[in-house]
Amino acid sequence: MDAEGKDAPARAVSWLDVGEEGEGQRIDNYLVARLKGVPKSHVYRILRSGEVRVNSGRVAASHRLAAGDRIRVPPVRLAAREAGDAPAPALELPVLYEDDHLLAVDKPAGLAVHGGSGVSHGAIERLRAARPEARFLELVHRLDRETSGVLLLAKRRPALTALHEALRGRGMDKRYLVGVAGRVRDAKRLVKARLRKLPAGDGDRRVVVDAREGQEAETVFRRLARGESASLLEAELLTGRTHQIRVHLAHIGHPVLGDGKYGDFALNRALRPQGLRRMFLHAAQLSFDHPATGGRVTVRSPLPADLEAFRRSHMAEEEAP
Repeated sequence: MDAEGKDAPARAVSWLDVGEEGEGQRIDNYLVARLKGVPKSHVYRILRSGEVRVNSGRVAASHRLAAGDRIRVPPVRLAAREAGDAPAPALELPVLYEDDHLLAVDKPAGLAVHGGSGVSHGAIERLRAARPEARFLELVHRLDRETSGVLLLAKRRPALTALHEALRGRGMDKRYLVGVAGRVRDAKRLVKARLRKLPAGDGDRRVVVDAREGQEAETVFRRLARGESASLLEAELLTGRTHQIRVHLAHIGHPVLGDGKYGDFALNRALRPQGLRRMFLHAAQLSFDHPATGGRVTVRSPLPADLEAFRRSHMAEEEAP
């Protein structure tokens, strides 16, 4: 800032060379950490506009960097801190597992995993604020904002790299508990329906089933309990596409209860007075080989109290083991 409180002069075009410390990091988080004094909102603006280039190509904010990448950063202005760029308030979440390499926390519904697209701060920024001594803390995977449950983070770069490889190679077993509309007939069902992301002009992501142009997507559903008009399923992700569980269930006629994007809107409204005020989707279990020891690790999160209460009242018929 200059003496009159106006924006400082714009910086010239700059180049950033990504080292090993940037391997696997999202470019939005990488730039926010390195462009000191530049509002976070401006970082996302130059990413959306395509002014930021990685190895001469345009990338999305979610693009993950590799060591050796070269980033072109357009001229940016240092500005007064905006309301949305205030420091992230510290937040400690319930710890489900922790060692020198990993941290698994129990994320509540309603908390985004990271900032951006109208969200000032997410779980990762707030956890970093709560742990200022942590030299490295990065998300291993994502959960939708309204999804609760196991969220895994890496405390060391090699752990992050190894777990990303496990995700790509189907070495990570992810299980969800999901409440759906209707009395599900099949005890077990494999859904194979290719998914395609639609352009998100307003920042609102949406996914559709597209047999010709979509990406491969597979989910195994197992029935755990049911009532007259709702069922509890376990969902096992064999692939990890955006909104995969939600779109697959809507596709087979059993939308997720409380889903405001792909669900039955009239049913959602009717269920609110009955105690369901959120999407019934919970990341219940995550299993993987430990990146340092090789031993199998399983992290579990119990069904939150509000979802458990709804399950007891609407899906009382337990399935035999």
